[in-house]
Amino acid sequence: MSVTNMPAFIPGLELSRRFYTEAVRPLLEEASPAIPHSAARLGSGSEVLGFDTPRSADHEWGPRLQLFLRRQDVARYAGRIRHVLAEHLPKTFHGYPTHFAPTGDRDIRVMRATDGPVHHRVEVTHLSGWFTDALGFDPTSGITPRDWLATPTQLLAEVTGGAVFHDGLGELAPLRTALRWYPHDLWLHVLSCQWQRISQEEAFVGRCGEVGDELGSAVVAARLVRDLMRLCLLMDRRYPPYSKWLGSAFARTPMGPRLTPDLTAALAATDWRDRELHLAHAYETVAGLHNQLGLTDRVDPATRPYHSRPFQVLRADRFSKALTARITDPTLRDLLPVGSVDQFLDSTDVLSRAKLTRAAGHAVRKSRSATQRTFGARRGRGKCRGARRGCFCLP
Repeated sequence: MSVTNMPAFIPGLELSRRFYTEAVRPLLEEASPAIPHSAARLGSGSEVLGFDTPRSADHEWGPRLQLFLRRQDVARYAGRIRHVLAEHLPKTFHGYPTHFAPTGDRDIRVMRATDGPVHHRVEVTHLSGWFTDALGFDPTSGITPRDWLATPTQLLAEVTGGAVFHDGLGELAPLRTALRWYPHDLWLHVLSCQWQRISQEEAFVGRCGEVGDELGSAVVAARLVRDLMRLCLLMDRRYPPYSKWLGSAFARTPMGPRLTPDLTAALAATDWRDRELHLAHAYETVAGLHNQLGLTDRVDPATRPYHSRPFQVLRADRFSKALTARITDPTLRDLLPVGSVDQFLDSTDVLSRAKLTRAAGHAVRKSRSATQRTFGARRGRGKCRGARRGCFCLP
């Protein structure tokens, strides 16, 4: 369905809510009146995050939802429910086709008129199966630190965003509440790791510029702007979405309007000194927000020269250390300072595959354990020169 011949735009979540209430639920009550269920629109899609526009209708958008049954009821009733919906759903709903046709591009479908049965997008499933497919683990069995850190924030945003239209099972809302945000120590850990990322590159804007590499300086600045935006979302207890929606999500944070002028100016600057100046203003603003949160003792928010070099930096590692010091769980406090999987990986092909993200998280933890064992062995032999800068024996 092209944007030009669409009916008046209805935001996707509202369209799906009406679709469930006016079309799906009446058929469900007729086909399986005694079967408890929950209904929601979760998962991938711009409407789940609240960012959809008429352009979104060109693929994987429209009247669609998840219908959750009890596990034992899926095998007995799901097939019948899917068939009833295919045969009896209206062909259009508020002007939008309810039939989704293949596009020939992988499994992507698009709304299209049909004279036959409706290939609908009402997914009939059970909670454990759906969440395991979405996240790579089953949160109904509990959520471990490994689960939190191996799950990209985009996926966490997808399962805690959207809307629940009915929770007859009484399980969906509590499950989403449990996933709504990191436990406190894990929040401190991911915040600390985000500050650590900033600390590792904040001096490079000036150093690249000093040697005449304005393009390199601009690239580093863009990376730092992205990290600051993600940091602000984490500080505001919002899961940072992937790149397409990062700016839109950042704009909705309390810091968005205050920081956007400096971040925009840093990206637009053609001279590294101007670039550094705008970033320094942004650093101090975000540092002030950190102090307002009261998660640590106050950290001086002023920028300063980078050691003996004339580059203005925040020394963001001070904030990272302050946050780590407040983590009470010694296991978390001792983790490598890399954070959640999308704080150290940036490949769409990895981040969109739960098995790969969990494998990556496992590899990082295994690397940490091996490093600790090596350090312990060398320390026992008295041969470790860990005080030397850059020694990989350090825990």
